[in-house]
Amino acid sequence: MVTLLLDRTRLEVELSPLERAVSFRRDNLHIAREAIVKVQLTDDAWTWLRGVGSPGTHVPLVLAAGTWKSASGNDFVLIRRHKPSVVIDLEGAEFQRLVLTTRHGLALAQALRLDASSELAEVTDIAATGAIPVAEPSGTPGRKRKPSPRPA
Repeated sequence: MVTLLLDRTRLEVELSPLERAVSFRRDNLHIAREAIVKVQLTDDAWTWLRGVGSPGTHVPLVLAAGTWKSASGNDFVLIRRHKPSVVIDLEGAEFQRLVLTTRHGLALAQALRLDASSELAEVTDIAATGAIPVAEPSGTPGRKRKPSPRPA
């Protein structure tokens, strides 16, 4: 799985040598922090694929890696099986979207809310140092229970 590094100015997607080989990439991805528009977590990244892999590797429901070209732009994809993933929408960057299998998607979303240091650090370390307020649920969604009839 990819390693996500973040500082004040950029997000770096660190790829292993194997991930570089299957995605036909020579180096890591460097994304300006202000280019990040939206971060979404998903359990099924396969539904986020659009277009065709070119260049890249695709083994259906096992591995999708590389650049995926579509009418709306280029996406960088690195999906492994049915594992938790993150979808990052970008604007003004090399890619329109990143779809990455990583178990650190929640940590990334939290770390982007915080002021990071000027040095690159793993998103899990950044998220662990800051307190992220979590809203309490306002109530239980769903049907309301009707009162049971009382015996007369």
